[in-house]
Amino acid sequence: MANILCVYYSRTGRTEKLMQEIASEFDCEIVKLEDGVKRSGLSGWLVSGLHAMARKVPPVKEIETKLPLKNYDLVILGTPVWAGRCSAPMRSFLQQHGDQLKKVAYLITRASDVRYEEVFEQMNIYVRRDHLCAVTIRPDTIGSDFWKNEFLNAVRSVSGEETEDAQ
Repeated sequence: MANILCVYYSRTGRTEKLMQEIASEFDCEIVKLEDGVKRSGLSGWLVSGLHAMARKVPPVKEIETKLPLKNYDLVILGTPVWAGRCSAPMRSFLQQHGDQLKKVAYLITRASDVRYEEVFEQMNIYVRRDHLCAVTIRPDTIGSDFWKNEFLNAVRSVSGEETEDAQ
């Protein structure tokens, strides 16, 4: 059984909900990034967008995990898209810890019809390697469950996890 860790940032709770479902599916550890910046409401939305466009890296609180980051077989990173980029807290986490992550998968949430797949490449810069699998999901829309399940199957494939049905 692979050691999988889910790390995410969520401003509105949409990314959080998906990441909790992913972590539950793999019965793995999950950690939420916190940066202490007020990001709720319209003013929080504006601040978040400005931070993303300016490529700000606000300090995130240190996360506590059962194992050192380098000991996880796979780290699934979840982030919303802000102004065509990953969230500032996720960028900060990746700058601080990206080189410690052996294998990564990305789950990106978005509010528009634009898929924002270029965010995967932006995140790869900080991780210094290619991701194994990735998905961009617009939560609570037709097709979002399909893409979540496709992502789960891809993670199973790259991590060696198998469902009981598949065995």
